[in-house]
Amino acid sequence: MKNQHPLSVYIDHTLLKPASSKRQIEQLCNEALEYHFKAVCVPPSYVSFCAAVLNRSEVEIATVIGFPYGYHSTASKLTEIYQAAEEGAHEADIVIQIAALLNGELQVVESELDTLINACKKHKLTSKIIIETGLLSKEQISAVCGICAKYQADFVKTSTGVNAGGAVLETVQFMREILPDNIKIKASGGIKTAEQANTFINAGAKRIGTSSGLQIIGVS
Repeated sequence: MKNQHPLSVYIDHTLLKPASSKRQIEQLCNEALEYHFKAVCVPPSYVSFCAAVLNRSEVEIATVIGFPYGYHSTASKLTEIYQAAEEGAHEADIVIQIAALLNGELQVVESELDTLINACKKHKLTSKIIIETGLLSKEQISAVCGICAKYQADFVKTSTGVNAGGAVLETVQFMREILPDNIKIKASGGIKTAEQANTFINAGAKRIGTSSGLQIIGVS
């Protein structure tokens, strides 16, 4: 396949900056098409635009839900999921109720994830649950991974890339140890080189979220 790089199929080619322009999003989509990235990850307001640009291609469209702090109500996250599905998204990267987890309110986190993961299943969206590992203890990571496994999330994702750093190798290794094999891991935040990407993949990540996709595959 022309221009195919072995790492391309792992990469969510990402642009989530608040000042992202339509021209930049179109360029992101065109790069994903040319270099066969697995998906683009874009703000919710650009999903329908990406669906038009990527029409009938193999590149999937991911968008963020409750981004970047997870503070949104469950009802508003549900609305975001429904809208994303309606406008052509294939995947939903959902930020958990981080504050609730940090407060020890596991039932709040569990109730929301039950609702949101099932909504994704209903609308045929791949669910990628962002747990923001940089803010969590090992015990908290273990607890929320257990919830994600219980409700059969498709992925557990390390980070938004906005809060408390990004992906950490030892954390991904720990997540892989405690998650069932059928729950995949997305490593995201601070991954900028092919060496880093390969290291995370070897540790068990099945998807890499990055705004440095071209650099990783050696294009820029």
